[in-house]
Amino acid sequence: MNGWWVLLLVAVVLSPLSWLAPSRRQSAAMQVRLQARRMGLSMQLTQQDWPHWLERSLPASCAQYYRARSSRNPAQWCFWQLAPGQWLDRWREPCIDAQLLEQLQTLPADVFKVEAGQQLLAVYWGEKGGPQDLQHIHAFLQRWA
Repeated sequence: MNGWWVLLLVAVVLSPLSWLAPSRRQSAAMQVRLQARRMGLSMQLTQQDWPHWLERSLPASCAQYYRARSSRNPAQWCFWQLAPGQWLDRWREPCIDAQLLEQLQTLPADVFKVEAGQQLLAVYWGEKGGPQDLQHIHAFLQRWA
């Protein structure tokens, strides 16, 4: 009988430790983030205020993969992915730059936004894909940064 009490006590003490273990999705995201770091990409979790006209439900924060821009006077733009392969600017107009649109369409379906600022180029990604999707993001960032 005392053995059962000891076993129960050990189980009660160790059970909260199982809550600390990352889920499969969290482990996969960490592997992708480590691979991105090895590729030279930077990543941070960022809060976003999404446009009201985006039809799908979007997270309040998501992963921002970015790279510093090297040109002196780079073009600045921002596009949101309304549906897979459909990229719109803030006025809901489609991307008219054929080269940029071709590259945007290679990005995964769970990329929410791509933004080119004065200093960096950022891709806001849901991280549902794996390393193959990261390769597309890396190629896009290298091409346009």
